[in-house]
Amino acid sequence: MITDSQWRDLLHTRAFESGAIAAAYAARRRRPLLGPSGTLFLVAADHPARGALGAGGDPAAMADRRSLLDRLLIALDNPAVDGVLGTPDVIEELLLLHGLHDKIVIGSMNRGGLAGADWEIDDRFTAYSAESIVDYGLDGGKMLLRLVNSDPGTAPTLHACAEAVSALAEAGVMAMVEPLPYERDAQGSLRLQDDPTSLARAVTIASGIGRTSAHTWLKLPAPADPEAVLGATTLPSLVLGGPEADMSLWDKTLCHPVVRGLVVGRTLLYPKDGDVAAAVASAAALLRSAREEISA
Repeated sequence: MITDSQWRDLLHTRAFESGAIAAAYAARRRRPLLGPSGTLFLVAADHPARGALGAGGDPAAMADRRSLLDRLLIALDNPAVDGVLGTPDVIEELLLLHGLHDKIVIGSMNRGGLAGADWEIDDRFTAYSAESIVDYGLDGGKMLLRLVNSDPGTAPTLHACAEAVSALAEAGVMAMVEPLPYERDAQGSLRLQDDPTSLARAVTIASGIGRTSAHTWLKLPAPADPEAVLGATTLPSLVLGGPEADMSLWDKTLCHPVVRGLVVGRTLLYPKDGDVAAAVASAAALLRSAREEISA
């Protein structure tokens, strides 16, 4: 979707017209967080800032910025896609490409826990701050909260996320918390604990951080036992999709009453067959079907 002329203009603006970014933030046409359907379908593109570039079998797929932006614009072109989750660099490029009018924009906040780093769990806030999200008129801030009982890096991350939740809530802005329980295996590698008990524990921890939960949303994996996990909260929740997301689990999870939609990145942006538009349409159809089932 990006023409050669648009790409040259983007590069020129980056080099010579830095003030255009502030103007693009200010000019963005906004919309309510939830539309008439009561759902939220976002595409995620905050992986590169954490050094997680692999997708679709290519360990450096997301390093190609023009390809990433192209795929995001294809996804955003589907009217069922409500918006995007990303770091400032990606959001600003989409703004300069006029791709975010009448879309929800969620700023990604803590990206300092670089993939594979020794300090990965001590996930510092290196992207948007709560103040900048408010100043730029974004619709919410997202934070990753990986919980590892054996890693002391969990404590400062937990505290920083709690402070961000409080700051966003004070401004009346959505705080999207992604609590993921991990443990280290014998080799020291992090492994997601996706059993219902571990996920439910993570949900309860994330639900209770900050001075109020009035504006807190959760971003969660699709669990094998939705009731055991999602029954642990009343907070509105969105289902995430990893690089090898099991879409068969989405059906059951999307029908749970606390679930309001999807936040999916590499699964849709880098599908195995390369057809981004078709992958996005399939996910949108799943979400629409689930809401119709709830309403029936």
